[in-house]
Amino acid sequence: MKEKILERFLRYVRIDTRSDSDSTEFPSSKNQFVLAKMLVEELKHIGLTDISIDNYGYVMATLQSNTDKKIPVIGFLSHMDTSPDMPGANVNPRLVDNYNGEDILLDKTTGLTLKVSDFPEIKQYKGQTIITTDGTTLLGADDKAGIAEIMTAMEYLVTHSEIKHGTVRVAFTPDEEVGRGVDFFDVRKFGAEYAYTIDGGELGELEYENFNAAKALINIQGRNIHPGSAKDKMINSLLVAKEFIDMLPVGQRPEFTADYEGFFHLTKIGGTVENTVLEYIIRDHDRKKFEDKKAIINDIAVVLNRKYPDGTVKPEIKDQYFNMREKIEPVFHIVEIARKAMEQLGIEAKTVPIRGGTDGSRLSYMGIPCPNFFTGGHNFHGKYEYIPLESMVAATNVIIRIVALYADNNE
Repeated sequence: MKEKILERFLRYVRIDTRSDSDSTEFPSSKNQFVLAKMLVEELKHIGLTDISIDNYGYVMATLQSNTDKKIPVIGFLSHMDTSPDMPGANVNPRLVDNYNGEDILLDKTTGLTLKVSDFPEIKQYKGQTIITTDGTTLLGADDKAGIAEIMTAMEYLVTHSEIKHGTVRVAFTPDEEVGRGVDFFDVRKFGAEYAYTIDGGELGELEYENFNAAKALINIQGRNIHPGSAKDKMINSLLVAKEFIDMLPVGQRPEFTADYEGFFHLTKIGGTVENTVLEYIIRDHDRKKFEDKKAIINDIAVVLNRKYPDGTVKPEIKDQYFNMREKIEPVFHIVEIARKAMEQLGIEAKTVPIRGGTDGSRLSYMGIPCPNFFTGGHNFHGKYEYIPLESMVAATNVIIRIVALYADNNE
């Protein structure tokens, strides 16, 4: 199993599948189709059925039930794209066998090093095989590790028919990293009653609650007058933008928050004296606090529009996704089954809130309650990304065990 997971993962990460937030196409990058078609052929080779790829790049397949028991159809999903925030072409993973618990030099040219002092959690993987970047790109474990784990689990179940199971559906989605992962996902076609995204971090993570999320565009209209005659006439939109930024609570920036604390995150700013646009993402686990944060954005606009001509500041806020906990709590047994699977494998389940979102958070509101659990990776979206191979094996075994437990629970 270890060799198969590694071979698959190394093959997947070498395809540059970065999504593109500026693209109007779906999927947003062509190479996502390259990986999708590769997965289709691999699913055929493994022996799954009902394999499909649609015009949007969604890949789906079925592991047919091998029992007469009436068992809910369950699904497993991972996404094919990687973050656009970091180079993803020419990924050249490094394998550190029998890791010695010390710093890992990633790039000899620049001296970039994965330091234990910066990332002390890596010491717990001493003696294991660590897969790292070469210091020039991301690794792509988010979420190609999840794909490799699902693929290997399905192959194992096909070749080990003594493990009784119901019908299992798998899906691989595009554009999760730019928030569009299930924009065109066909829930009826997928046909699962419950599902799990394999898109989490370190060993043991089990998540069933995430941020409520919104995006805010703040358009600030200034008045550009020649500076030689600007007195009492010019309105510098760049300076108004600074006022707007300074009126938001500093302590609610992401660099000052953790756990269940929400934030306002300025992601982009651009403009001139005449016009400036601010882009923010707004996050909070608590629905009321989330709504309050959106209200703060609008209230600041009201204040500034009283100080300057009406319409100077125009906020546009769009909800992106909501906390899946609301949809999962009524069927909480699906979380308990995942927890039991981990416990039976000797893995301590770590229930933590997702400080972000997954395809599962949106799917939960589309009719498929969908918690999330670990792939094994650390430091996603950056040059310091790494994943222990043993954690990937563990995630694969959790998938297999979950499938078996659904059958056991319906005896």
